[in-house]
Amino acid sequence: MKTYPTITEILKNILTYNKEFPFDVQPVPLRRILAPGEEEHLEFEEDEEESGAGAGSPDSFPARVPAKYETYLMRKSTLLPRLPSEPGMTLLTIRIEKIGLKDAGQCIDPYITVSVKDLNGIDLTPVQDTPVASRKEDTYVHFNVDIELQKHVEKLTKGAAIFFEFKHYKPKKRFTSTKCFAFMEMDEIKPGPIVIELYKKPTDFKRKKLQLLTKKPLYLHLHQTLHKE
Repeated sequence: MKTYPTITEILKNILTYNKEFPFDVQPVPLRRILAPGEEEHLEFEEDEEESGAGAGSPDSFPARVPAKYETYLMRKSTLLPRLPSEPGMTLLTIRIEKIGLKDAGQCIDPYITVSVKDLNGIDLTPVQDTPVASRKEDTYVHFNVDIELQKHVEKLTKGAAIFFEFKHYKPKKRFTSTKCFAFMEMDEIKPGPIVIELYKKPTDFKRKKLQLLTKKPLYLHLHQTLHKE
């Protein structure tokens, strides 16, 4: 006569990895999405990996991050709608077209975090994440997505800048990391296309110690549209 596991046995085995159980209950690895600045503590480990550390080496995995930064779910975009227009005020739509990277095809689940900071690195608007890139082709990651600036241009403080952080998933590290960043200053807000340079991580919101990512002609390609009543 065939016997079946009791409720107690099922509950016990769900919490452990046992291939001999009636079905494989091996836990699914967690994806770690780090809070702004959190990944900077892991930069030295990621650099070791990129310079040749093997997956089985002692430095292959970062120290555990707080549980609140862990998720089983795929990340979702946090794009916000355009603000209501005001007489005499200007709204800005930035279309993120594509970013040039020598290893574009190797980036997993890439997306861009957009923020507006003052000279001290303080947020002036809500931070927005794009959806995952639409496609990767040659040395480009394509997005073709619109970002609506969440403040009228005239209301931005002097010296403010719009930051674009390119992020991608690191399977060996099991967390999402910033690969590089770019920024656009207020005097660059003009209708039409613009390409801006890419800088090495960690993101320097105060713009004090900037280092170009590469000498190759690879940039972030944007298109700006100004709306004014």
